[in-house]
Amino acid sequence: MNNNQTFSLEQKEYLAGFFAGAGQRGFTPFLGKLSDGSYTGDASSGGAAVETVYGTPVEDLCKEERFKFEKDGLDSYEDLCRYAAEDKLPEGADMFRIKYYGLFNVSPAQEAFMLRCRIAGGIMQAHQMDGMAEMAEDWAGGYAHVTTRANFQLREIQPRNAVKVLDKLVDIGLTSRGAGADNLRNITASATAGIDPDEIFNVQPLAKAMHHLILNTREFYGLPRKFNISFDGGGRMSACADTNDIAFYAVRVGEGQAVDPGVYFRVQLAGITGHKQFAKDCGILIKAEQCLAVAAAMIRVFIENGDRTNRKKARLKYLIDDWGDQKFVEETEKKLDFNFVRMDLKDCDYKRPVRRHSHLGVHPQSQEGLNYIGVRIPVGKMLPEQMRGIAKVARRYGTGEIRLTVWQNLLIPHVRSEDIDTAIEEIKQVGFDCDADPILGGLIACTGNFGCKYASADTKSNAVELGDYLKKEVEMDLPINIHMTGCQHSCAQHYIGDIGMQSVKVKVGDENVEGYSIVLGGGVENEQAIAKEVFKSVPFTEVKPLVATIMKRYLAERKEGETFVQFTSSRSVEELQELAAVAN
Repeated sequence: MNNNQTFSLEQKEYLAGFFAGAGQRGFTPFLGKLSDGSYTGDASSGGAAVETVYGTPVEDLCKEERFKFEKDGLDSYEDLCRYAAEDKLPEGADMFRIKYYGLFNVSPAQEAFMLRCRIAGGIMQAHQMDGMAEMAEDWAGGYAHVTTRANFQLREIQPRNAVKVLDKLVDIGLTSRGAGADNLRNITASATAGIDPDEIFNVQPLAKAMHHLILNTREFYGLPRKFNISFDGGGRMSACADTNDIAFYAVRVGEGQAVDPGVYFRVQLAGITGHKQFAKDCGILIKAEQCLAVAAAMIRVFIENGDRTNRKKARLKYLIDDWGDQKFVEETEKKLDFNFVRMDLKDCDYKRPVRRHSHLGVHPQSQEGLNYIGVRIPVGKMLPEQMRGIAKVARRYGTGEIRLTVWQNLLIPHVRSEDIDTAIEEIKQVGFDCDADPILGGLIACTGNFGCKYASADTKSNAVELGDYLKKEVEMDLPINIHMTGCQHSCAQHYIGDIGMQSVKVKVGDENVEGYSIVLGGGVENEQAIAKEVFKSVPFTEVKPLVATIMKRYLAERKEGETFVQFTSSRSVEELQELAAVAN
C-alpha cells in the first residue's frame, strides 16, 4: 500500500481486535512476583505466596524454570550493565536470563554475544538498515545475518558493547526484548502483505499489532518454551506459516455457509518441523478483528498448562499431543467473550498455490505502476557497506521501506516500472543479484559452527560451496530449495527443503570431518511434506557429487510437470538411495 492510500474498513478492524484482546472476560491474571521474589496467587488468595508455578510444584521445576522462579529475566538489566562494565560474559542462570534481552552467550563457538532483534513482519525502514550497519561495523563482527524468521542477527559483540547495542536498537526504533529464551519470537507475516495482487487480506497490521501486544504484556514472557506465530494473507509468496505454533491463514467464505460471505481466518496449531510436524487446521473460523484475542487466549492456555518439568516436552506440540486439538480449542474459548464458529476447511476458499522463488526478481504490485524487487542475499549474510547500499536504493527508488523474508533475503517495494533497470544495476553494484536462480535462489543455511556451539559444520560456507558446485554441474530448470542446518534444532528447517541436510561429524580414517545426513522431498503450503532421511553421515566432500547426481536423475527420469517433491514422495528410501548411482 502506498502512502496516499488509506486502509479499508476490513483492514482497520485489527485495531478493534487489539483493544478487544485487553478486555476479554475470563483471562487468568498474570501471576507476577511480590517484592520478596515469591509469586502472587489469584485474587482470592489475598496475595499469599504460593509454592507452585501454574500448578507445578517448585521442587519439580526444570532448571530453566527455577531460574525464572528465582528471578524474572526482564529484571536482569542491571546485571547486564554490570557484565558490560566488567567486559565479562554471563554464566549459569544469568546466561539464560539475559536472553530475555535478545543477547546470547554463544561460547565456545565465539567468545561473544549474538544479538537477535525483533522486526514485526520483517518490515523495516532504510534508516534502520543504516543503523544496523553501524552496529555491525562498530560493535559486532562486521556483518549481519538475515534469518529464517525475517529478522536480523548480529554476532561477535563483546560484553562491553552489549548495552550500547541495545540502546542503539531503541534509538533506531527497533528492539530485542523477548527475542530469546522462553518467549514469543519475531512475528512473521506474508512479505508481500498490502502489495500482493493475489492476497486475500493485508496481514501486516495484524503482525504489528501482535508485536506490540507482546511487548506490552509482561505475562507473555517466560512461557514454558519458545513460541512462534505467523500471519498469512493468501498471497503469492509462502511465509512458511504452517511451521509455526499458531498460524493464521486468510480465507474467503462464499454464499450458503453458516456465516456471512467475506474474509475470515483459519487457525492452524502446533507446527514444529524440527520435530517433523506441520501446524494442523483446528476447525475454527474467526474474523480478522478476533485474531489477536484468539492468539492471546491460546498463549495463556499454553502458559498455564505447558510442561515446566521437562524441556524436551515443553513446546505446544506436546500439550496438544496430550490433550488433542479440540480440548485446546475448548480451553481457549473459555477465555473469550465470543464463541468460535466451527467450519470444515473445504467450505472455505483457501489460498492459491504459492509461487516458488517469488521472493526474488521483479514482480508487479497491486498498486498500478509499482513493483517489488526481490534481492538474493547469499545465505543471508550482509556486510555493512552492502546494508547501506540497499538502504540507499530503497530510499532513491522506493519509499525507504525494506522487507526481510523467511527465505533469508529481502524485498525493496514500491519501485516504479521506469526505475527497475537502474535500481537493479545499483543493487548489483552493492554485490547482490536479483535473478530467481533455480538453485541459488532457494539455498538456505543456519549459522553453523562458525557461531553456534551446537552445530558440527560450517553450514554457511558449505552452502555457498555447494551452490557454486551445483551451478557448474546441473542445469536445473525448476526452482529447488536446499536447506542446510547445523544440528537437531533445525534452525534452517531442513525437513521442509526439497533437499535438506543436517550436519554431523563423520569418521574418515583417523579424522573426524564435516558431513551431513541428507533428507529428500520436503515442502510447505500446497506441497507440504516432511522430507525423509535417505543418506546418513556423508562427508561433505562426497555430498556435492551425490546431490548433483540426484538432481540429474530427477531431471532425466521425472514425468512431465512432476516437481521434485512429487518425484521423491513416490519413491521408497531404497529407490531414492539408488538415485545416487552415477548417472551416465
